[in-house]
Amino acid sequence: MKIRLLSLSLLTVTTILSVQGQVIYGLKECITTGLEKNFSLRIAKNNEVIARNNFTIGNAGYLPSLDLNSRYSGTLNYTTQNLADGTQNLSSGVYNTTGNAGLTIGLTIFNGFNVQTTYKKLNELKEVGELNTQMAIENLLSGIIAGYYNYILQIQLLNNLQYAVVLSKERLRIDEDRYLLGSGSKLQVLQSRVYFNADSSRLSRQYEVVRAAQINLNELMALDDLATQFVSKDSLIDVNPGLMYEKLLEETLLRNTSLNIASKNKTISEYDYKIITSRSYPYLNLTSGYNYSLNTFSSSSVKNQFTNGLNYGLSLGMNLFDGYNQRRSITNSSIEIRNRELRYKEIEQGIRADLLTFYNAYRNYLRLITLQEENLQTATENLEIALERYRLGSLSGIELREVQKSLLDANESLSSIHYQAKVAEISLMQISGRIMDYY
Repeated sequence: MKIRLLSLSLLTVTTILSVQGQVIYGLKECITTGLEKNFSLRIAKNNEVIARNNFTIGNAGYLPSLDLNSRYSGTLNYTTQNLADGTQNLSSGVYNTTGNAGLTIGLTIFNGFNVQTTYKKLNELKEVGELNTQMAIENLLSGIIAGYYNYILQIQLLNNLQYAVVLSKERLRIDEDRYLLGSGSKLQVLQSRVYFNADSSRLSRQYEVVRAAQINLNELMALDDLATQFVSKDSLIDVNPGLMYEKLLEETLLRNTSLNIASKNKTISEYDYKIITSRSYPYLNLTSGYNYSLNTFSSSSVKNQFTNGLNYGLSLGMNLFDGYNQRRSITNSSIEIRNRELRYKEIEQGIRADLLTFYNAYRNYLRLITLQEENLQTATENLEIALERYRLGSLSGIELREVQKSLLDANESLSSIHYQAKVAEISLMQISGRIMDYY
């Protein structure tokens, strides 16, 4: 128990020293920073803005088009006329000019409901853009949450290895004291030093793993300085034990982003089919305009001429034959609709399978946590007894090492199972559309 208290004191001092001069992050701070800076999310948001900008009545074809055009031109002619009586008429430098300006307006009155269907399709594309952004947010949150708890896991493993070093150091001290008193052998001292060095080496490698976990989380948050040192507000990995499969399945079928995108894509393919079939209808277009023109003549009884006025017209037409291209397009569009329906069912089946897999893993990890906590308690009591027996000389060094290893393995297993259970929980929350509950 003294060794245990000593190790905990050392770990507390180490933690306090490591916190000084470093940033302290909680899960919400990490998520907030990631939502503001992550590059992939910013790209998804920009694409969403593009889809929103495309959703206009003008882009669908509801609004008329208005064009302004003008032209100025001139001619400079030299004319020679050979008359029947043998004489000639010559005219040179005949300069005429023409200036035109006009406004033209065009409006599609009817083209087989193409405009109305296109407008609905643009709305679906806008909503797909929003769903893509939502998916990017969910993926980012899932990565940040998993990265945050992975950092906590690595810190727990680091503390476990620090405790192992403390135990090995205490064992080495006991063996050295015995050797100096003549009750121990040099072999025991050397073996204890080997164990101490091995534990110290593992601890050194774990520091590298912790640093890599920090850098990974910094990358997800898109920090300017990826080398930023930080510590987490949390030290434990809390797992929600109350998730129920039936509720998760209901929410998944209603809120899963991939499933909603597949549904939107199916609707878009149906609109594409209607747009193609609209070519079978007649079309009616309105055109109107105002024109102004000025003509000047250098060799004429008329010096110049002004003309202005309105024009208008209606165009009614219908395509009768286009080389069977429309029939081919309709057939292909029908196949695409079936493909989108099959794709939706495929995604739904995959999501159901993932949900069931994650939930089974989640429930199994919860059971393992209970078993491993009991195992850790037993291993802790066993180590206390073994240390006392080792001090009294009634336990060999190899046996003590096995007891020590059992405790460290139990502690490490419990931390890893907590993390695996948390990852399964995160996956369930993401697949059911509830990942934002962490924020």
